[in-house]
Amino acid sequence: MENKMEGRFPIQVLIIEDDERIAEINRRFVEKVEGFSVIGMATDETQVVEMLQVLEPDLVLLDIYFPETNGLELLRMIGQEFRQTDVIMITAAKEVDAVREAIRGGVFDYIMKPVLFNRMRETLLRYQTFYHTIRQLRRENAHISQDEIDRLLQGPGKKEAQVVGVSLPKGIDKLTLDKIIGAIAEADAPLTAEQTAKLVGVSRSTARRYLEHLVVENKLRADLSYGDVGRPERVYRKSIN
Repeated sequence: MENKMEGRFPIQVLIIEDDERIAEINRRFVEKVEGFSVIGMATDETQVVEMLQVLEPDLVLLDIYFPETNGLELLRMIGQEFRQTDVIMITAAKEVDAVREAIRGGVFDYIMKPVLFNRMRETLLRYQTFYHTIRQLRRENAHISQDEIDRLLQGPGKKEAQVVGVSLPKGIDKLTLDKIIGAIAEADAPLTAEQTAKLVGVSRSTARRYLEHLVVENKLRADLSYGDVGRPERVYRKSIN
């Protein structure tokens, strides 16, 4: 099915993940982003090779940990045998050497588990720009300028990035802000600053600062929760606006 907004076919994604539950979560996240379609989910090495050969995906979401093989070995295999396929690592691996090897292997991005939707969406949108820009340049000219190379490597232009930065007050970082928004969006119930801090991996005071910023921006709603014991706590939920 063609992307109606731009008259393009959606970017075809293969998910390589041995945990079927996580694979399904990743599939749902990907298909929330317009312009992407999950065409397969492989849970072992045999399925990986078969699906790469038959489906010829544009993009692979790849885990590192597998019972019978290693995602870094799969990354090398994809780079050697399926050179038109790009890779985004989505993994719990935190070892510096694993991250370094993945970067050297040519991954477009490296996302740590547990994955927040906003973080994945940000990466997919950057990849979408990269993917379509490469194809447009290939159609128009076999050669590429330094400015075009810089744009591909850096993503959004510096001018655009500066405008985004100016819109945020001092002490508010966009990446942390996105994580806070994602944590609240995925929560089944309102969260306190302490609960949010644990989910995102920041201090309670940092979480509260970001949450209150989002309340001011009308992106979150704050209420008081009265427990059986102790003082009422301020809790945060998605805004109804």
